[in-house]
Amino acid sequence: MSRYAAAGVDIAAGERAVELLRDSVKRTGRPELLGGLGGFAGLFQLDLTRYPNPVLASSTDGVGTKLAIAQALDRHDTIGIDLVAMVVDDLVVVGAEPLFLTDYIATGKVVPEKIATIVGGIAEGCVQAGCALVGGETAEHPGVMRPADYDISGTGVGVVNADAVLGPERVVPGDVLIALGSSGLHSNGYSLVRHVLLDTAGLSLAARPALLGGRTLGDELLVPTRIYAADCLALAAECGAHAFAHITGGGLAGNLIRVLPDGVRAVVDRATWAPQPIFELLRTTGDLAQADMDETFNMGVGMMAVLAPERAGDALDLLAARGVPAWQVGATDAASSPSAPPSVELVGAFAAS
Repeated sequence: MSRYAAAGVDIAAGERAVELLRDSVKRTGRPELLGGLGGFAGLFQLDLTRYPNPVLASSTDGVGTKLAIAQALDRHDTIGIDLVAMVVDDLVVVGAEPLFLTDYIATGKVVPEKIATIVGGIAEGCVQAGCALVGGETAEHPGVMRPADYDISGTGVGVVNADAVLGPERVVPGDVLIALGSSGLHSNGYSLVRHVLLDTAGLSLAARPALLGGRTLGDELLVPTRIYAADCLALAAECGAHAFAHITGGGLAGNLIRVLPDGVRAVVDRATWAPQPIFELLRTTGDLAQADMDETFNMGVGMMAVLAPERAGDALDLLAARGVPAWQVGATDAASSPSAPPSVELVGAFAAS
């Protein structure tokens, strides 16, 4: 046994993991890719016929403490989808097409089959987003992390033509707000989720709270994040979307305000939808104020599109055809003065589920 192996690092296990994940990575291939898996760097040739005036966009993210749920259940096949969603849906907010992603996995002990399962989820997320998984790194950290523990992160790169960048500069009073429904909690607020449901209430992940209709708590908490990248790109191309807001940590108001210019406010009518039961379970179990819910969770909306009112019907038809739950949730209007900072007002009570 080598001294490195004696210190807890198994190079052979790492090499075995790479072999096991090769087929998953191949699924994400795009014609612009040069070379294959195993090089020191991934090569991607940008198509300048599609992007003659390109602006590159980049985003890095992780999954947070949702990983603790996956590790407790020893289920690792969907956590990679969450990772891709957190990265690529930040890219499309500016109108960028996600091109490729690299991942990083740190673990106490490399178990090749587990690593391959995690990367299989990342590959599935990349397929859904239409981007390539060009490479990554798996690092073994014995003595720093417990053997079964791991953390993951990803970095994505996208591209948009300079004249097609989306954002506050395109938003005007009178625009409509279209909500794209979430699949549940997505990947935000899990420290509060775990504190309320597991630590304080003492629920087990095998519990079946009545509000979840027979579903186990573990199943609900591991529902993968919906990936909107392709849907948002379609909205931008076909319906002229002005801006998108990815609803993550900070909730609806905290993220929507980031795509509003000075002099514009947005009014969101909560009576237009009913959040999934998991949100009510959290609110009632933890006796959480609505303000705490609003600033922590997506409350059933994973992405918000801002577009001209005459395109709202087209947008809803397009999203329905793509199988994305969506509805008009509000509109923008002029603030008290053109120089007033942007604001978001959440009005009304949620509809009954």
